[in-house]
Amino acid sequence: MFSNFNVMPKYKHLFFDLDHTLWDFETNSIQTLEELYAKYHLGKSFGSFNQFYERYEENNNKLWIQYRERKTTKAQLNFDRFYTPFSEVGITDENIALNFGQDYITVSPTKTALMPNAIEVLEKLKLKFKLHVITNGFREVQNIKLKNSNLKQYFYKIFISETIGASKPKTAFFEYAVKSCNARKNECLIIGDNLETDIDGAINFGLDYVFLNPNKVPHTRELMHEISDLKELIEIVKS
Repeated sequence: MFSNFNVMPKYKHLFFDLDHTLWDFETNSIQTLEELYAKYHLGKSFGSFNQFYERYEENNNKLWIQYRERKTTKAQLNFDRFYTPFSEVGITDENIALNFGQDYITVSPTKTALMPNAIEVLEKLKLKFKLHVITNGFREVQNIKLKNSNLKQYFYKIFISETIGASKPKTAFFEYAVKSCNARKNECLIIGDNLETDIDGAINFGLDYVFLNPNKVPHTRELMHEISDLKELIEIVKS
């Protein structure tokens, strides 16, 4: 699958986003929500799971933007992302939203679906590079994901926005991560799936980057590197 590395690769440190880049967030989230949809008998209020999921996803995305901009809190995000779609169909009991949100945080990180070729690529890369995680997720949730999916063993350092006190794409996040590794900028490569948080964050701090676009979603950006499968990363880091 892979050819040999050059003796002296350009990079020493590879920083991976977690959700949607290594851990298959969409698959794991949908599995969790389907289980909770049945547990809470939401079929009585929503026409279908898809109707619930579409309302949830739209609202959740807006809330995460607010959270990154510190316009809402962690607790409020986890409550509002469920209470809003529930209230739209007449479920106004706040305890239901609170319990659903807690169940989601408990169950979701135990799921173990990974992006294609994630383990194979990490096995290869760990031989030549120091690998790190950079993520905006909640601290307790992200650590459980890494442990349960057998990803933690591959990483030298794990950087979580909640611990650092700054979120991607803020320069402070990337500066903290690079300095914590005693690395130079030109020794570091960012790998992520989000143009705003991962790629713009890397660009603003002057780091090389790879945009993972597994669904080949069209865009108008001119990018340093773009791949649709993690295995393509091998050729990039060899040069």
